[in-house]
Amino acid sequence: MSTTEVRGDASGTASIRNVDMSLEVVVIAVSDVDRAKQFYTGLGWRLDADFAGGDDFRIVQLTPPGSGCSIQFGTNVTSATPGSIQDLYLIVSDIQATRDALVDRGVEVSGVFHEATLGGRFHDAAMETRAAGPSPDRSTYGSFASFSDPDGNGWLMQEITTRLPGRVAGDTTYASANELSQALRRAAAAHGEHEARTGEADPNWPDWYAEYMVREQSGEELPT
Repeated sequence: MSTTEVRGDASGTASIRNVDMSLEVVVIAVSDVDRAKQFYTGLGWRLDADFAGGDDFRIVQLTPPGSGCSIQFGTNVTSATPGSIQDLYLIVSDIQATRDALVDRGVEVSGVFHEATLGGRFHDAAMETRAAGPSPDRSTYGSFASFSDPDGNGWLMQEITTRLPGRVAGDTTYASANELSQALRRAAAAHGEHEARTGEADPNWPDWYAEYMVREQSGEELPT
């Protein structure tokens, strides 16, 4: 539900604050619409639309699995230079598994890396700002991989397993079945440690799992 608050400023003019604004589409520039469409559908992205208005306009929309945001490209859609869009984030729950899945689809993907210097995720590996392999402690937000489409538009995949406090509001949601299953596995592992500490089986494990998963996503202190 969107929350809207109307109030007056110092001049007495009414202003509107706290209106939900959902980012739903990012426009990218490509030189060959059919080639780009083939590439992105080859990633397993959902084709939402492909329509034209004569010979001088065409728009294609696709959505990554589990994403609330889509991409659009086409003919006379943007004046940006093809390949000029860089570091579009794709958030994943398992960076290695996602990379392997893309490689299996024939996509050229960088190796999994972490930042050798702050901000290294945004620079080419040749600048030695990236270190090979996932974050040493596999910390959330710390592991990356990257790939580009045929025009050179760049995508940056980031592994997030636990959100920082305040980053999740409202209901607990998961973007995909895989993300939910990964959360269940983490809850199961933590619950196993809980039962080992208590020395007895927990008949209320569903409640414990639910509490763990809600707190994990909202960035709160996890149950023990």
